[in-house]
Amino acid sequence: MTELTLRGFIIHKGLLEVADQRAVVEAVRGVVKSAPLFRPDTPYGKKMSVRMTAAGRYGWLSDRTGYRYVPTHPDGMQWPPIPPNILDIWNRVTGLARKPECCLINYYAPEAGMGMHQDKDEADFQWPVVSVSLGDDALFRIGNTTRGGKTESIWLQSGDVVVMGGNARLAYHGVDKLRAGSSNLLPKGGRINLTLRVVE
Repeated sequence: MTELTLRGFIIHKGLLEVADQRAVVEAVRGVVKSAPLFRPDTPYGKKMSVRMTAAGRYGWLSDRTGYRYVPTHPDGMQWPPIPPNILDIWNRVTGLARKPECCLINYYAPEAGMGMHQDKDEADFQWPVVSVSLGDDALFRIGNTTRGGKTESIWLQSGDVVVMGGNARLAYHGVDKLRAGSSNLLPKGGRINLTLRVVE
């Protein structure tokens, strides 16, 4: 495991061993059984390319009315609790007594991506966002705290964990593309990204 910093993003390369990655994937499958994946609409009426669900007190939703955290799945059920082994990752990389209230789960099919965006729907930006990569490599782009300007990119591999905090908390970031077939962790390929967030 190595640690590097890029524009204030702390990147823990290879933090999760393969056995730990598999255990987290199993935990995610349990969440998906209770709260199935769905494809949200953007406020502009276009479907996102990723499918998502969540665990914790809140999930995140996008539709014609905007972006927001919600206490229930679109099908009406409560979100399941965040699995303990996923909370352990938060504890390991942040050391904070404050725990996340949302674990957003995004599944990227091989052709999916995520445009440049800020994570700014939370009440207090002093708390970091922790991002966990599982499955195929993803080209992760990091920008500035304002839209536009020069960016830098890094390939994230399965087991990498990124901490977005401090001055980097509101930096624009996104996923340009996946390297299909670069991991055999997920039987059907693609990538799972978990983001742990303090909402309140």
